[in-house]
Formats: sequence, structure tokens, C-alpha cells
Amino acid sequence: MTRPDRRQQAALSTAFAGAIDLSALKNKPAPGGAPAAPAKPLSKYNIDVNEASFGEVVQASTEVMVVFDLWSSRSTLSASLSAVFNDVVDTGHGAWVLARVDVDANPRVAQAFQAREIPTIIAVAGGQPVDAYAGPAEEAPVRAWITGLLDTLRERLPGIRAAEAAAGVEPGPTEPEEDPRFVAAEDALMAGEYDTARTELEQILAAEPGNERATAALAQALFLARTDALGPDTIEAADAAPEDVALQCDAADLQLAGGEVEAAFDRMVGAVKRSAGDDRTTAREHLIELFGLFATDDELVKVARRKLAAALY
Repeated sequence: MTRPDRRQQAALSTAFAGAIDLSALKNKPAPGGAPAAPAKPLSKYNIDVNEASFGEVVQASTEVMVVFDLWSSRSTLSASLSAVFNDVVDTGHGAWVLARVDVDANPRVAQAFQAREIPTIIAVAGGQPVDAYAGPAEEAPVRAWITGLLDTLRERLPGIRAAEAAAGVEPGPTEPEEDPRFVAAEDALMAGEYDTARTELEQILAAEPGNERATAALAQALFLARTDALGPDTIEAADAAPEDVALQCDAADLQLAGGEVEAAFDRMVGAVKRSAGDDRTTAREHLIELFGLFATDDELVKVARRKLAAALY
């Protein structure tokens, strides 16, 4: 499933016009026959859309989120994904609407979204695509995706809160205001001013030693400062001197900064295996420090921890 391209927004804006009465559009037949329905009866918030009603439906996204399900009977995944979204929209109480489009009968809608794969699921708010679903046809990830979008869009689309209030549903928490103490540190990080970022974060930790956000940000600042000082030939030099633990640490930092996470971890595990005494301690502690840049349940970290254990024992 494909994330919508920014260039499609102009085309969509041109197509979106008019007002909408969702009850009038409910299950209006699309050209070419009725769409394949999920096994469960269609939710009242699940509407069938064709090229004629497309603009009206998207106009509704100024009030509530509209999720377009671009489906085809030629796609085996379409039916199962549509069924999952039908189940989830039924529990939304009208805070969002599922708009199903048979792309075989309505190819211009797929063209407007520049959909390259079918099925494609695209969320629209305020007349613009805001996100695309790229997960499996399972209720938990679909529900999490929808919930995240509703939380983000609740203040922009008045129909979301209205629908939740009418249904007696307690909305999700509003996003807390940004902690001003982190603004300067994060701005410094973005600008590459790592010493400034470090100072700001250390001040936060001096006042709140257990602040997890500051701890994680400080680790990132220190890591970025290290990698920024390394030369472009560091990895090549480390490959030529596998017994040099300091070089292995530097090369692993550069690989991690470049997105080669598994390779960086494997490099340090290899350094642990080859070394002894203080060098082995240095390699092990550096690898553990790199682990700290990730969530504890990260899969690559889990795998690398097992490899490290095997190298040590």
C-alpha cells in the first residue's frame, strides 16, 4: 500500500466540491455493479463511492476524517482488508467514514490518488490526503492507525468531537504542550550544535535525574557529536585493522549513523569475540551504549544481545 504523493493534492483539491449528505450516499450503487461486500453487513459509516459522488464525499473530510478504500475484485487482499476496516469503522460512531471505491469501475478515482497498488487505503482530512495505511489486514494495527489519526486530527475536524460526544465516547487525550526546556536542546541538535544541546539536556537532568526523555536525547547528542568528528575513511581503516577496538567503535558509530544498524552491532560483537581484557570491556560497553539509542524491545537489539551473550560466554 502506497503513501500518497504530495503532487496529488492539487488534483484532489480540484475534484473536491459541493456539500454532502452521507445518508443520501449510503450504498449508492457504483457503475459496473455492486461491490464485493465484507462477510459482515456493511456498517452505516461505510459508503460506496463512484466518480460522480467522489467530490461530495471528500468535501465531507472538512468535518470528519474520510478513509478511502480503493479495492478491486481482482485483488485477493482487497476483500479481507475491506472487512477489517468495515469492522473498525463500525466502532467509530461516525468520527470517521469509510469510503469504498471499486477502481475497476472508477479508474479516475485511483488516478486522482495516484494509487500504484490495489488495495490502497488513504486517509483524507480537510480535502487533502494525510496518510496511507501500510500494515497487515488485521484489526489491531488498523485500529491503532485510525486512533492515531483521530488523535492528530481531532482539533482540526469538528465532526470528530461532535460524533464522539453524541455517542458518549471519551476522546483520546489532547496532545500535551511542548516542554519548553527541550525546545532549545532539540533546536541545537537539528542545527548540529551538539555542545549546546548537551548543556541544555544536562541542566534538565540536574533538576530531574530520572527524566527518560532527557536521558535518551543526551545519548543521541553525544552519539551525533562523536560521529560528526569522524573522517570518511574510518570504516575502511577499521576493516584493515580488525584488532584495533577503538577503530571498531568509531566504524560502528558511522555505520549506525548511516542506517546500517545490524552491521554496526555485528562489528562490535566481532570486536568482543576477538579481544580480551580491557579491550573486550571497551568493545562490550560501547555496544551496550549503542543499544541504549534504541527501544529495549527493538528486534535488532534483541538479536544483537543474544549474539553478545554468546560471544561473552
